[in-house]
Amino acid sequence: MQKYVDVILPLPLHSTFTYALPPEFAPAVNVGCRVVVPFGRSKYYTAIVCRVHQDKPQGYDVKPLTEVLDKEPMLLPVQFKFWKWLADYYLCTQGDVLKAALPSGLKLESETVVMCNPDYEATEPLTPREEKIFAALENNTEQTVTALERELGLKHILPQIKSLLEKGALSIKEELRQNYKPRTETHVRLVEDKRNENSIKALFDELAKAPKQLDLLMAYMEMSGILGQNPREVAKKQLLHRVIATPSVLNALVEKRVFELYQYEVGRLDKDVKLADSSLNALNNHQQKAFEQIAQCFQEKNVCLLHGVTASGKTEIYMHLIADAIQQGKQVLYLLPEIALTTQITNRLRSVFGDKLGVYHSKFPDAERVEIWQKQLSDNPYKIILGVRSSLFLPFQNLGLVIVDEEHENTYKQQDPAPRYHARNAAIVLASMVGAKTLLGTATPSVESWYNVQQGKYGLVSLTERYKEIQLPEIIPVDIKELHRTKRMNGAFSPLLLQYMREALAQNEQVILFQNRRGFAPMIECHTCGWVPKCQNCDVSLTYHKGLNQLTCHYCGYTTPLPTRCPACEGADLRNRGFGTEKIEADVQALFPDAKVARMDLDTTRTRTAQDRLIYGFQSGETRILIGTQMVSKGLDFDNVSVVGILNADTMLNFPDFRSYERAFQLMAQVAGRAGRKSKRGRVVLQTKSIDHPIISQVMNNDFQGMVNHELAERQLFRYSPYYRMVYVYLKNKNEKLLDLMAQTMAGKLRQRLGASRVLGPDKPPVARIQTFYIKKLIVKIETTASMTRVRQELVEVQKEMQAEDQFKSLIVYYDVDPM
Repeated sequence: MQKYVDVILPLPLHSTFTYALPPEFAPAVNVGCRVVVPFGRSKYYTAIVCRVHQDKPQGYDVKPLTEVLDKEPMLLPVQFKFWKWLADYYLCTQGDVLKAALPSGLKLESETVVMCNPDYEATEPLTPREEKIFAALENNTEQTVTALERELGLKHILPQIKSLLEKGALSIKEELRQNYKPRTETHVRLVEDKRNENSIKALFDELAKAPKQLDLLMAYMEMSGILGQNPREVAKKQLLHRVIATPSVLNALVEKRVFELYQYEVGRLDKDVKLADSSLNALNNHQQKAFEQIAQCFQEKNVCLLHGVTASGKTEIYMHLIADAIQQGKQVLYLLPEIALTTQITNRLRSVFGDKLGVYHSKFPDAERVEIWQKQLSDNPYKIILGVRSSLFLPFQNLGLVIVDEEHENTYKQQDPAPRYHARNAAIVLASMVGAKTLLGTATPSVESWYNVQQGKYGLVSLTERYKEIQLPEIIPVDIKELHRTKRMNGAFSPLLLQYMREALAQNEQVILFQNRRGFAPMIECHTCGWVPKCQNCDVSLTYHKGLNQLTCHYCGYTTPLPTRCPACEGADLRNRGFGTEKIEADVQALFPDAKVARMDLDTTRTRTAQDRLIYGFQSGETRILIGTQMVSKGLDFDNVSVVGILNADTMLNFPDFRSYERAFQLMAQVAGRAGRKSKRGRVVLQTKSIDHPIISQVMNNDFQGMVNHELAERQLFRYSPYYRMVYVYLKNKNEKLLDLMAQTMAGKLRQRLGASRVLGPDKPPVARIQTFYIKKLIVKIETTASMTRVRQELVEVQKEMQAEDQFKSLIVYYDVDPM
């Protein structure tokens, strides 16, 4: 009897597609396996089998699939259920979800670009077809699979490409772009036969007449803790800096076979670490009480919100909960909002849980992500997965606990491309599907989560004391409007901030400066005629990046050199307007030439090692002043920070969005929380022109309750989330007049179906043209008591109606459900 398979293709198509299953493949194919299928005239894709059956489709000839790629399923049944929920809820297709979920190495297609691996050494013979493909790529550095087929006169080479990838002979272009060379540092250690107490005593006697060498040895002993239970790594640069010694002193000790030098990878997971090297820290009374309350809460509810002030030790509670889950034979998913956070948390978790921990995010090479996916399907999966929102898609065989740290962060929301899901909300749904519990942790809960606590959907546990009962930082507001008027500002810095920075540096403490805009200057303006350079593809001004000496669009990536003269009036007086992190960095270096300064934003953290290097440099004390965008606000833990400067609170308060006050409070409270975490009370200088704004006083008094009560009252009055469900409908087209007509037509149809009061717009979003496409936005607001399933059906039907009309065929429509 002929069998057929229904497959999900990695394309934005709403339906599944049916292919004939050749008899020779029938025994090997199961739901969840990957197969290669033809689509269209000449393209091939890796698709996922979602159904095997004997129902022959009527009305057309069914194409056979061409290859089966897996002996065992790559997806678990619950993942199909989760994918379907994501596609239905966020108004996209399962193909969109597939494309986001699988690493590139698991979804080869005819347009995949492959490259020859120059470091490949053959350890096993290649088949004749593989040899032919490899030889062709050796001559031509990179090609699409389609072009290779055409050049070689071969068909259906995806199985051979897969085999060559597994053997390490080829690499996917995306993989090479994301790949990295591990950053190494020269580290110092005692030679092996000197690592005991008697040998070290003998060395002290031997070096008594060489005081500089003796100082260096004593500094090493102190830094490494070599005779303790947990010896630490010692960097050559740090050691020489500690005793202000020259390299020749260290080299003399190396020649005497006291020390040896070696290369140490910094910021990369150590694959040789197999066993944990320390135990869990004991919880203090406040933490223990919170831990017990969370356990009690999980008896009654599936979701618990842990509201703990900054530096209260939430991570220690998480680690105890993880240990409990593992003891019960369960797996844990630990979500973070930023890749930058994984470095610090990885070190803490690995010291306790060793090789039970796996880390998964996009800064890892694609091949590594494929390996983690495969390991999660094996008999020995990771017990803990630490990652950002994409880790939700990994296969979990026995998930018991999901931790969403910093749950309020808007980076949990995927923006482009689809699926535009919120990882916090999706994690709660995934956990409920498998019977797991979800813990949301934050110092500044989102309004929606707090509302769910009030409604009884979530449990609440509060942790109001900082670790070791250190006080929350002192927040000092500074009225920069008055300082600008009296010309007492030094660039972006108030006299008070500069004074506190000098005091901190004099006491060997560290400083964090927060400016939520990257680049050197947000825009350049001609002082003569007012001309401002704009992006040729988008409706935005270009940002000046001084290091590259170019103007850049942060929406489409368009760049152009900085003009020497104004093209409108030929004037030469082009001035910077505003300031970004790059300008702050330059100004700080000029003001504090002896202090090492680092900048942490999207431009400086594009690679995994760059990010790790920044964090390592600041954590070790080598960097004294760290300047950053919102990246520095997200849960980073630095012991020695005594001063934090928020350079301009007004940019957050004046953003045109109904969540701007909530976000401003969260950002300022989180940035302030980086100060005074371990030893003494920190100070935060909050610079603003709106000194009387209620949010400023709420941040100063850590009055979360006042902020959330005010926000809830306003949102109920004006029909916003969490009292109403919201969907933003975006329409895009390159023809502005046609787009206006489309938007008006679609708004009219939606008002007829949903009711006039539920549909707002069409209107232009803040940036109304991106990458040459004009954009219009409709807002749909639905009561929480109404059926969202029905609303989604109506939206999709209206879209189909519109696109069925010839004049609207070029219309692009996409949806942002629960927008951030």
